[in-house]
Amino acid sequence: MKNNVSIIICSFNEEKTIEYVVSSCCKYNKESEIIVVDDGSTDNTENILVELQKKYTFRYEKLSENRGKSWAMAHGVELSTNEIILFWDADISNIKKEHFEIILNPLFNNEADMVIGQPSNTLINYRVNPFKSLSGERALWKKDILPIIDEIRHTRFGVETFINFYYQAQGKRIKYVLLNELSHPTKYQKTTSIKATQEFISEGKEIAITLIQNQDLIIKRVENIIDNKNKSIQNKYLLLQDKINNKIKKLKDQIKPYV
Repeated sequence: MKNNVSIIICSFNEEKTIEYVVSSCCKYNKESEIIVVDDGSTDNTENILVELQKKYTFRYEKLSENRGKSWAMAHGVELSTNEIILFWDADISNIKKEHFEIILNPLFNNEADMVIGQPSNTLINYRVNPFKSLSGERALWKKDILPIIDEIRHTRFGVETFINFYYQAQGKRIKYVLLNELSHPTKYQKTTSIKATQEFISEGKEIAITLIQNQDLIIKRVENIIDNKNKSIQNKYLLLQDKINNKIKKLKDQIKPYV
């Protein structure tokens, strides 16, 4: 079913890793549509991708200026032609063929509406990583994300937070999977400490703005959690009631000959 998948790679100044990431995606997903959105890179990314197109088949789209991650993601979705979207970061390493199968199979098997892949080789242990919901590796159905494509476009680094809350508010099934040995560098590994800290602060503000601007989704998410808990309690009550009724019936059957 990989012929029904569009893999979207958004990149901004990732000249050190972009060739490896794109070539890996092409090599392991020959039936899939590969789309690379260059978010106005100023390094050697363009030259690398133009040369790479001589070896692999993928669509390369360069934005005239840096518009932000969410804009590039939305643009990639609009360019895609398949029913399943797989977002893939442009700065990861240790990519294996099975990583794509692990993140896509829950969609193929109708086990989830969105699958978020967690690289195992990160600074924070994946078992306790509080940022796992912000992972860039995620697969979902295009039809589910199209209704919010305009909202996504303007959320910048709050994009994963917005998508997560939207799916939770809609009662969609979200599944987390471990992508063993996949590595994702921290900002401190990619740039200077000062610049990395500045980027963290900036992204944190964008995430906070996303939360503030989408309070309705947060409220709906909480309502869904409460409803699910109430349904769970109700189901347990009904199950207990059935057990009691069955025991009463057996007891009546046992004493029936004596009354």
